This record gives sequence, structure tokens and C-alpha cells, in this order.
Amino acid sequence: MSARQGTVFVALFSGINVGGNRIVKMAELKAFFEGLGFADVATYVQSGNVVFRAKRGDSAALAKELEAAFEKKWGFNSRIMVRDAGWFERLVKDNPYPEVAGEPTKLHAYTLEREPTAEEAQRLADKCTGPERFEIKGDVLYLNAPDGLGKSVFANLIPRTLKVPGTARNWRSVLALLEMAGKADG
Repeated sequence: MSARQGTVFVALFSGINVGGNRIVKMAELKAFFEGLGFADVATYVQSGNVVFRAKRGDSAALAKELEAAFEKKWGFNSRIMVRDAGWFERLVKDNPYPEVAGEPTKLHAYTLEREPTAEEAQRLADKCTGPERFEIKGDVLYLNAPDGLGKSVFANLIPRTLKVPGTARNWRSVLALLEMAGKADG
């Protein structure tokens, strides 16, 4: 029995199935990935998380390919962040707030399109005046929102203040996706 070919990736969609807008069924999303030739495709919750195996390509090339094909099929753009399983392992290992990892509604990871500049990060720090804490490590912003993301005024400021495109996932989703990527790689 030969080892499975390719690399396991996770695709994180933004702007679908939120607030009843831009509805994409996960079964359709799974079929879409399989139709593009990807293997071991699995989805997680409605916000658009897909674990898949690609025989070729890197995260950036796969994101471009997926965004173009997605827009062609569904008629609207969804920014898609693609990261490999190793990236997710580092994200979890590098968590600066291990004391709240057991409370997944209070800990979120934003996958950013790129690492913010020092100036961008400082602009965000200047706005962080509530109970929240955040730390940026490379292309990840970790947010500890003690009252939860829904009640966080600061969380709503992150996209327009930082101006680096990204998509957030709570810690439960992060851990589930890491586990799914590990199983796909097994």
C-alpha cells in the first residue's frame, strides 16, 4: 500500500454563511473541491472550512485557484486563506494565551493574508482599550476576548484598523481543523 500523495491543506473561507447571506452548503463545497481534483476532502461547520489534499501547488497558488473557481461557480467572491497542516500545528503551539485555550469562545485566531507591518500593529494596539488582549505572530493574530467575540467592540475594529485581510476562527474550530488535517495526513 503506497503512501498518499500530496500535501494536506486547510481552506478558510470568509464571508459565506454569515447572517443568512451568501449561502453555500457544505456538501456542495465538498463536491466543488472534489470536482477540482482534490482528495480527502472534509468540511467543518457552516462558516466554510475545508481540509483537502493537493498533489501540487503552494498555499498562495491554491488560494488564487480556489477563489477564481469559487467566484465562477457561485457568482460572488469569497476571500480564501489556504494554509498547510504544519502551519496549523505552529499556530496551536505558538498560542500566547494557553491559560484560556480551554475556553474556546474567548480565544480566536485570525489568519491574515500577510504579516502586518509594525506600524499597522501599533495602530491596532492603540485601539485596544477594553478587556481584550492580542498578539501578532507572523500571519496570525491571536485575540483573547474575555467577554466573547460577539460582545467585543475591539474585535469589530480589527479588520478596518489593521487593513490586512484575514478571517477569524474560535479556538474550538482551530483545534478541530488541526485534528482533521492530522487524520487526513495519517
